[in-house]
Amino acid sequence: SVVLAASLLAIYEVVGQDCLSNPELNAVFQTDDPTCCQQDVCAIPCAEEVTPPAKGACLFQTSFSILSCTRGRFLSCNFIFPGFGIVIGIGIAISFLVGFATLFLVHGEAENFFVAGRSLPLWIVAMTLGAQSIDSNAILGNADLSYKYHFFDGAVLPIGLGLSLILNGLFLARHINAERNVLTLPDVFAKRYGKIVEVLVSIATIVSFMMLLAGNLVGMGVILAYLWGLSVESGIWITFVIVWMYTVSGGLFSVAYTDVVQGIMGWSGCVVFAYYMIANSDPKAPPPSIGFPDYIYPDLQGEGGVCDMYDGVSCTYNTTLCCYNVDKWCPSEDNCTTDNGAYPVGDQPVFSNQLSYYNALSPFPNAMLWDWATIFILALGNLAALDFQARCMAAKTPKIATYGCLIGGLFTFFVGIPFSYMGAITRVYYGPDSVHASFDADTCQPLLGLPTCALWLPDASAFLHLLTHDTPAFLGGWCLLGIVTASMSTADGAILAMGTVFAHNIVRQLDVWKPDLISAENLLWVTRIATVPLALSSTLIAAYYTSDNPQGATGYLLIVAFDVMLATCVVPLFGCFYCKTPRPMAALLSVLAGAITRTVMEFTLPKDGYLLLPYDVPEFQDVGPAASAALPTFIDAPEADIWDPSVEVCETRQFEDYTGVDSLSALLASFVVFVLVQFVEEMMDRPLPTWAGLAPYEKKLGGDELDKSEATKAVEHGEEPPKEMELVKEETTEQPADKEAEKET
Repeated sequence: SVVLAASLLAIYEVVGQDCLSNPELNAVFQTDDPTCCQQDVCAIPCAEEVTPPAKGACLFQTSFSILSCTRGRFLSCNFIFPGFGIVIGIGIAISFLVGFATLFLVHGEAENFFVAGRSLPLWIVAMTLGAQSIDSNAILGNADLSYKYHFFDGAVLPIGLGLSLILNGLFLARHINAERNVLTLPDVFAKRYGKIVEVLVSIATIVSFMMLLAGNLVGMGVILAYLWGLSVESGIWITFVIVWMYTVSGGLFSVAYTDVVQGIMGWSGCVVFAYYMIANSDPKAPPPSIGFPDYIYPDLQGEGGVCDMYDGVSCTYNTTLCCYNVDKWCPSEDNCTTDNGAYPVGDQPVFSNQLSYYNALSPFPNAMLWDWATIFILALGNLAALDFQARCMAAKTPKIATYGCLIGGLFTFFVGIPFSYMGAITRVYYGPDSVHASFDADTCQPLLGLPTCALWLPDASAFLHLLTHDTPAFLGGWCLLGIVTASMSTADGAILAMGTVFAHNIVRQLDVWKPDLISAENLLWVTRIATVPLALSSTLIAAYYTSDNPQGATGYLLIVAFDVMLATCVVPLFGCFYCKTPRPMAALLSVLAGAITRTVMEFTLPKDGYLLLPYDVPEFQDVGPAASAALPTFIDAPEADIWDPSVEVCETRQFEDYTGVDSLSALLASFVVFVLVQFVEEMMDRPLPTWAGLAPYEKKLGGDELDKSEATKAVEHGEEPPKEMELVKEETTEQPADKEAEKET
């Protein structure tokens, strides 16, 4: 909860609406001509509305280059800007056509559809991995969170996603690429742990990616709704139709090549926009508040602080204090420079100790534990992401898969982290000291000396307003295009991954009752059909799920997606490649232990929804209902008119939310169980009681390329055969004696 300072000057002006929950206090303010609660109760001017963005062709003037165009003036100019909605529509159309055209690269072959023929070069692998990492969460969600809270509350998203790619490159990518006879990540589990673990992992990954897809549909739907004047639900459904159609046509070919096109069109715009704003914005964060008549500054004259910055004068009632200079800043009613007094000492773009000190944001609370938990969830949970590993499988060689991950991770940092700086810049234009600020009148906070109007209500569209109203129009449109294409690039990968796993790793298990239900010949079409109900389910979640979580629906769905993977799949995945003999029972019990621990703690840990631990300091007290009709403590007035919190008590409560503890505990439980069972079976030199579903096996995929040994592939590309692959092959499958036996395997 964000609480801030605001003024309460005309307390005897009355309202004719129920602004306060206390009837007696509300009765103090009654009038026949109400305006808005924050004006009538707190004397804060009503929030000014933001005009809709330009939708059609509009002229813009530039003095020397496109980057200096001035928005919204119909003047003679150097170029015509077609409108934000039209620009986004053209970008979506180009992505759709490129993706649909890749239908002709598939040639009806499953391997081409699922892993792009294992033929992707480094530059495409790096771009498509970066595209999956840089989604609407890493850009739009990042900017929104850093605007509502502070820098690292948003930056943890690209930091976690980028770290995940780097860790994948260091520890897993080369092993994943070296696997043969696999189309999906659950195939890797099947070769070590058998069908039961394969199915459990498949279910977990599908649930995870339904959340991931829903989050990105929300992100793109919000933008389309804002630009085209639609409902958010309509924007989400339009997004679903477009992305689904080109994804099912070309499979991973369409995903990879549209990622490249989307990167060229959009990410470049995001990078240029972010670094342009960082270099040219002044101020880069809200400065100290200038205040209003009778506002008391936080320091004294001659100290070189805020008082001297604004040429403050001695206060009337307490002459030792420094107050707002009416003669200089408000010589007449129609010539006043004021704000809401929200930042007594100013804001900063970054508080460097936000991740190391729980009270770094004083007088506001700091969700330090949750920020660290988010980094761990994304960095480790994403290692079991279907889309990341599908691209590693699609790389030409293990070395390309490794370097592609490392480049993609660094690129995620380069593109995503600068958007965290946009939070402070957005607060300059749409923060609590701006003319667009909204407050909840029925709130109090003793720490800030506010008997009413203590809670600022952030604008959910603030960053979109910044892009369309307060930056060069060309750059704003270019960045919006980048965010939309980033959402599309992650959404198409999620659709492809879910359909592939459902058809290949779940439906294919029905072969026991109906042999050849799924074959190499019909797998591609079954996968395409499977994407329909799965993508529709995600779209329904996106369209109708609302969250009161402080991170909002998009951010919360992203965390849920990889929380599932962290609890169930990450530990057994490392076991596949870093245990000499991975034990199926260890994997099964590890998956179950993580899932059960996460589920139980979700419903047993105290969670109030604010993601803040209950530190016993005033900063970690939530706002209470309006406590008094007196003036705030930072107003120069007779002592009898100033609020005394010890007399008129503000009924606050302590924040208490242990979210993040459950995620990390589930990972720990999964790890302990896996290691324990591995150790016991090694000591016994035999498996614990088991059954047929835990017998490792390989699928019959068909196709000469899929049956080609990894050693042969490495030699073809001038590389040394991976020794670890030869070891795994000997331990998990018997080698065929002839070519017919190899084909049968």
